[in-house]
Amino acid sequence: MVGSIMGIVSNAYSNGSVQNNNGLEEKLDDLRGLFGKVDGDPLRIVGVGAGAWGSVFAAMLQDTYGVFRDKVQIRIWRRPGRTVDRDTAEHLFEVINSREDVLRRLIRRCAYLKYVEARLGDRTLLADEILKDGFCLNMIDTPLCPLKVVTNLQEAVWDADIVVNGLPSTETREIFEEISKYWKERIAVPVIISLAKGIEAALEPVPHIITPTKMINQATGVPIENILYLGGPNIASEIYNKEYANARICGAEKWRKPIAKFLRQPHFIVWDNSDLVTHEVMGGLKNVYAIGAGMVAALTNESATSKSVYFAHCTSEMIFITHLLAEEPEKLAGPLLADTYVTLLKGRNAWYGQMLAKGELSPDMGDSISGKGMIQGVSAVKAFFELLSQSSLSVLHPEENKPVAPVELCPILKTLYKILISREQLSQAILQALRDENLNDPRERIEIAQSHAFYRPSLLGQP
Repeated sequence: MVGSIMGIVSNAYSNGSVQNNNGLEEKLDDLRGLFGKVDGDPLRIVGVGAGAWGSVFAAMLQDTYGVFRDKVQIRIWRRPGRTVDRDTAEHLFEVINSREDVLRRLIRRCAYLKYVEARLGDRTLLADEILKDGFCLNMIDTPLCPLKVVTNLQEAVWDADIVVNGLPSTETREIFEEISKYWKERIAVPVIISLAKGIEAALEPVPHIITPTKMINQATGVPIENILYLGGPNIASEIYNKEYANARICGAEKWRKPIAKFLRQPHFIVWDNSDLVTHEVMGGLKNVYAIGAGMVAALTNESATSKSVYFAHCTSEMIFITHLLAEEPEKLAGPLLADTYVTLLKGRNAWYGQMLAKGELSPDMGDSISGKGMIQGVSAVKAFFELLSQSSLSVLHPEENKPVAPVELCPILKTLYKILISREQLSQAILQALRDENLNDPRERIEIAQSHAFYRPSLLGQP
């Protein structure tokens, strides 16, 4: 009996990932050394934002390194006050009772009764309350380990060594401007890892893209050398369930290599790359086309042929846009296509497109969806369309032999803008974009792009 209880405690505490140290303490000590940590001074890691990926990232670190309490402190911040509706509470109760390990953990923590009361409607749960027990509101079906949750932003970040940005791109600037107030008297500069996938378009003084890492840099004054981007391809719930996954951390060598080593696990292989901004922009671009993929899947009853036709057209547009943004876009082909593929298969943006096409959601309902969080592809559609509509970026149309804005060579992007932003068309218009007999062969768009005649370094703020 004692042995079985100890086994339950071990599983609940570490999710099995710390049962074998396997060099983890050495990796932690190496990273602590870079931050100049001494005994008694823990490395402080704080997640800001508790969406699916932000919560999973914090939970992975807690599972892996939480046993070393005197050496590392892992916390996550989310806004207080968000309530859990009755339907979600009932579903959460079902999830709890379907998982013996979770059920036992809650009983042992004297937390089970509140979920019974919430199911009966006798109590209202809060999102930050359930996160402490390991439940992310945007990912109820995947219980996490218990987390240290802080709802006061100043308390969460003021002494943090590493801040993980799990906020949507649309909220990143606002929150980090607030964070900057708490860092005014800091001596040591923190390291920031951004998980956000989205962009803003700025049209002055010249049209250019602003990424979340740039927003953080502008809001806080933290040098860009201390800001990193971590991208996929991956799905948060599958990573936590230890499905094999890859990721790539991008930024300055001083931090990206040791942090890649620190994050790397047998089921989560982290590579590193110096090209921060371009990878970050590509992470936002794939969300744009994932929404359209969901629409096509729903409208054609999951027709493999229609989905493959869409994939051919959308990837050719993505390749074209990549050639506008990067001097050596060929290096991005693998990561871009892989991240696109996984998002089309199981991402929230593809799900959103499906729900729109089925009539279960409407663009008028906004891009923050209960149980899913922010659909970042919507704002990315607007940003990329506005950016690529600028006449100052004109390219030569291959058939009409006249200058046109780059968006004129991106019919899928144009259609998504008319569906999601200007509301001129319904979801069915995406099929018309595919079936237009005047649409150029996607191969031709790729050939045009590969001529390298369209590279616009100003789009990424390059001289």
